[in-house]
Amino acid sequence: MKFQDTLVRASYDSPLGAMLLAASARGLAGLWFEGQRHMPDASAWLEQPAHPVLVRARAQLAQYFAGKRKAFELPLDLQSGTAFQQSVWQALLAIPSGATTSYGLLGQHIGRPRAVRAVGAAVGRNPISIVVPCHRVLGATGALTGYAGGLERKSALLRLEGTA
Repeated sequence: MKFQDTLVRASYDSPLGAMLLAASARGLAGLWFEGQRHMPDASAWLEQPAHPVLVRARAQLAQYFAGKRKAFELPLDLQSGTAFQQSVWQALLAIPSGATTSYGLLGQHIGRPRAVRAVGAAVGRNPISIVVPCHRVLGATGALTGYAGGLERKSALLRLEGTA
């Protein structure tokens, strides 16, 4: 993944740990739990907590963690990924709160039913945790599998959304 040097960043202290948010002129470009896999080096990005997208994102995250928000209403900038990754991330946005899907079904949804491993890799590199709900993707048997932010967080997010 390639991120612009012009991104701005801010922090958010979620109930599941510290998070880093990043925004571009297009919208929210990143949301990572501190230390999660595939987190980019953000040291060159300017700290700008008053950026309008970052302010809105933190407010909506607070509502989400309080159980008062099911969907996010934020402009997104997903251009850091390949065309294939972006198609997977767009498909993730169609999974409603309280629902889950499998990597195989996600592959079918984007017209690539045999690309299960590639779909899994794209899900794992999702740069906008929670907002682009990669935590709603389970293994074929319904088992919790992989989450760049850790399986404990994935489980906690699914419980928060009322998913068994």
